[in-house]
Amino acid sequence: MRFMIIVKANADSEAGKLPSAEELTEMTKFNEKLMKAGVMLAGEGLLDSSKGARVHFSGGKTKVIDGPFTETKELIAGFWLWNVKSKAEAIDWIKRAPFKDGDIEIRQVFEDADFGSNITPETKALDERIRAEIAKKNAR
Repeated sequence: MRFMIIVKANADSEAGKLPSAEELTEMTKFNEKLMKAGVMLAGEGLLDSSKGARVHFSGGKTKVIDGPFTETKELIAGFWLWNVKSKAEAIDWIKRAPFKDGDIEIRQVFEDADFGSNITPETKALDERIRAEIAKKNAR
């Protein structure tokens, strides 16, 4: 099962405050443990929302809204994508993360099987080709 681990933003991350050398070292060591255990598929920190944008869709039209965004509690400061056996395993791993404050959200990622009969064989085949091409490009 794949899970996205969402690191919520806070006032410091939104102010562009960078982690200390000690915090970076601790996080890198944690990421290494995840990688060696075969859990971590991807993970990155995100720049503050002042460098981002939102795109709103309504009635077939789009509207772009540049950051920053005011509701810090709704923002993301970083993420991981993990491959684990269960939500309980994801929770066990995140409890070992070197965070002192803040909130983490854990969300399961849809798999093709979750869509049941709504995913046609053609759509599934195309999805598999796209994933294989992405993996091939990322391996370079």
